[in-house]
Amino acid sequence: MKSFKKKAKQTFGQGGPKNLIFAVIFFILCLGLLTKLTDYTRKIVSYNYSEFLQKVEKDEVKKVNISGQDVYGELKDGTKFETVIADIPQNWDILKAHNVEFAVANPTGNFSLWHILLLISFLMTPLAIWYFLRQAKNSGGGSGGGGIFSMGKSRAKLFMPSTIKETFNSVAGAAEAKEELKDVVDFLKHPDKFKRLGAKVPRGILLVGEPGNGKTLLARAVAGEANCPFFSVSGSDFIEVFVGIGAARVRDLFAQARKVAPSIIFIDEIDAVGRHRGSGLGGGHDEREQTLNQLLTEMDGFETSPDPVIVMAATNRADVLDKALLRPGRFDRKVEVPYPDLTSREQILMVHVKNIKIDPSVDLKKIARGTPGFSGADLANLVNEAALHASKAADQHLVTVEDFEEARDKMLLGKESKTKLLTEEDKKETAYHEAGHALVRLLLPLNSDPLFKISIIPRGMALGVTHYLPEREKYTTTKEEMLAEVQSCLGGRAAEELVFNKLTTGAYSDFKKATEIVRRMVCFYGMSERLGTAIYSSEEKYSQRTAEKIDEEIQRILDEQYKAAMKLLIDNRDKLDKLSLTLLEKETMFAAEIYELLGIEPRADFKLK
Repeated sequence: MKSFKKKAKQTFGQGGPKNLIFAVIFFILCLGLLTKLTDYTRKIVSYNYSEFLQKVEKDEVKKVNISGQDVYGELKDGTKFETVIADIPQNWDILKAHNVEFAVANPTGNFSLWHILLLISFLMTPLAIWYFLRQAKNSGGGSGGGGIFSMGKSRAKLFMPSTIKETFNSVAGAAEAKEELKDVVDFLKHPDKFKRLGAKVPRGILLVGEPGNGKTLLARAVAGEANCPFFSVSGSDFIEVFVGIGAARVRDLFAQARKVAPSIIFIDEIDAVGRHRGSGLGGGHDEREQTLNQLLTEMDGFETSPDPVIVMAATNRADVLDKALLRPGRFDRKVEVPYPDLTSREQILMVHVKNIKIDPSVDLKKIARGTPGFSGADLANLVNEAALHASKAADQHLVTVEDFEEARDKMLLGKESKTKLLTEEDKKETAYHEAGHALVRLLLPLNSDPLFKISIIPRGMALGVTHYLPEREKYTTTKEEMLAEVQSCLGGRAAEELVFNKLTTGAYSDFKKATEIVRRMVCFYGMSERLGTAIYSSEEKYSQRTAEKIDEEIQRILDEQYKAAMKLLIDNRDKLDKLSLTLLEKETMFAAEIYELLGIEPRADFKLK
């Protein structure tokens, strides 16, 4: 019996939903057996005694088996039948007279295999139900109110210190975030260092940043540095359709963490469970809010445990979190995990190219300059896309700069479109449009990012693109730089109007970008002489007269910059024509070629490709 239980545990696991699955399978098999028995029975025709005698007399009966007064037989056409006969000697004479094969069985020994299986099924069914329910109860009866099939058990994954390989050295960039998290590591490794002065470690650390910037990796690095158990769970894992299950899972999670303390609990996407209370459909009593209340209670009760349990959480929506969750004593410290800066992007690229065979001429710093706004995940994808592009060429054994450029263009604009068949007129208009952007940028003073390349190869929804390469990481922008950006955006439409004397829809995205820049200048940055330094946010109400002034000022600035761009192109029409015609021929041109073609002195910060 012990070996049976041991094998059953190995087969069925330790309870929970697996038991339910096996129980359902067992019951289905039982039903299938009963169905088979029913089908077998339905194929047998029942005759009364007189009908049976008529069949015999007509020589239609082939053979019969007689057990007492019960008769089971088969007609010559294959039909099986059953009947009950009278217990009289004449029956034997009738069967013999009509050449019917017959056999006689002892009534007490007529116990077929089907009867045995049916008996076993009925005996085993209640035993199986009892066993499964007992296993489910035992497995779900741990701390946290497990419920009949462990619905209240935490779904967090436990990573022991030996399985966590990440450290702060595994995280490229994010220097400020790592600096703040080192306090937590120091406390977990050297608690006496803080206790001697009465300092307390933050009970909760909230990592805030956009997706892909390494929040989860930082949490694992903290666990790896501190060499302590790490519980990882998503905020959505607490939410269940049954009220009370989420709160039970929170209790179970913290109970498990305290058993192996000091430990770290990491809750990813905590906004799924930590939103403002009162915003749910169920008012203050819905499942999510009960789960949040339990989380608040558990976080505030850490002082009862002699060893610390640190809660780390990640979100990109800190603005929707409940205030009670963010107060001191719960999430004491808020760590920003921003998009990587230039230095961090270069470090991240160095990490991801370790296993990639790249050409020695590839300048990772230049690639980092050309990827402002890329997250760590974006940079990892950039390297992978470059490697994939290089692998398509049979004779190429290294990933080159061109592969990285193709990967970046694909991520920003989409894959090169080979099915768009442009007419010569369309290509010419696109070439002048992009040349207008580039030439305005080149002729402006050093108030904007330098030109990198122009392409009239269609990608995604764009027929052409003009790329700029930031020379450094910028944290503030001057009015002159913003006006230069607007003027460059409008240069494409100005070139179309100057050369073809017609307007096309291709400038839509340029106008949208230019309008957004000017609106921010007027409404947020106080760069309008007519409206002064007041901020006019869309969330705040202001008069209709003020709204009209804002619209008039935006239009005035746009008109001024459009006229300035047009004047630059008129004064340099020969350069516009030369650049456009060369672009039509080459389709893609880099800055070095353009400077040489137009005879323009390269910018002091320009570095040849």
